[in-house]
Amino acid sequence: MTRPRLPLLRAAARLAALATATAGVLLAVATPASAAVPTGRYVALGDSYTSGPLVPTQIDLNCLRSNRNYPALVAASAGSSSFADVSCSGATTDDILYGGTGQLGITLPPQLSAVTSNTALVTVQIGGNDIGFAGIIGDCAEASLSSPLGSPCKNRYTAGGVDQLQARITATAPKVTSVLQGIRRAAPGARVVVLGYPAIVPDSGYGCWPVVPIAYQDVPYLRAVEKSLNAMLANTAAANGATYADVYTPSIGRDACKSSGTRWVEGLVPQNAAAPFHPNARGEQGMATALLARLNS
Repeated sequence: MTRPRLPLLRAAARLAALATATAGVLLAVATPASAAVPTGRYVALGDSYTSGPLVPTQIDLNCLRSNRNYPALVAASAGSSSFADVSCSGATTDDILYGGTGQLGITLPPQLSAVTSNTALVTVQIGGNDIGFAGIIGDCAEASLSSPLGSPCKNRYTAGGVDQLQARITATAPKVTSVLQGIRRAAPGARVVVLGYPAIVPDSGYGCWPVVPIAYQDVPYLRAVEKSLNAMLANTAAANGATYADVYTPSIGRDACKSSGTRWVEGLVPQNAAAPFHPNARGEQGMATALLARLNS
């Protein structure tokens, strides 16, 4: 199924424009340790947090995919007999199940079609775009300009007493279930691992506006939204015989507010090669390490 989407680059341009409104805003990758992971065919499914947009070196401009993203690091460490990374920036659960288009408008088959009966390991990181990640960040950043000390974003998404973002998370759970069930049908013997998302804003406190232009009182709200998304992914994985890999906990203290040499996720104006509000090479390495540790456990 081919359907229109807001390209990641257009969303990045919107965020770059916000940097002008907030004037004054402020690679070496280690090889993961060997782990007891399946050494057969490995298939990686997912969105931009998996593909690694703008992380050197980009090998697929339609999907903004890096050859140093966490699946590539894991495959190299495991010595996978074959490796297929079909993750794509902007992907939703529909792209995994039905196909779609990439950032250049080129039609893509369902990511699920890469999963074959002889696949030994499947990793999947999905759900952020189903709840509207890019739009949420853009809306909240814009809203912060008029009320940097308030909670304009929370006020917007909870107007009328209903938390729209929590409703989106709830609605995404059965879609993730469909993905996991599709994987299991395609590769009954594969080990399936669902990854959560790393910390974007600090795990405590009120952030670092305007470096990360999220209003102070909105930071706890958006932190709770991300934790709720990760909890849904963990619960859905458990309910469908998959393993959950927690990449949030090891990312605490490495959020977008930290120094350029510490952070895993970039802010509005990246200081390391990465898309705004996406993992840099250090973040991809960190997620690889967390995934390997989970597989080895």
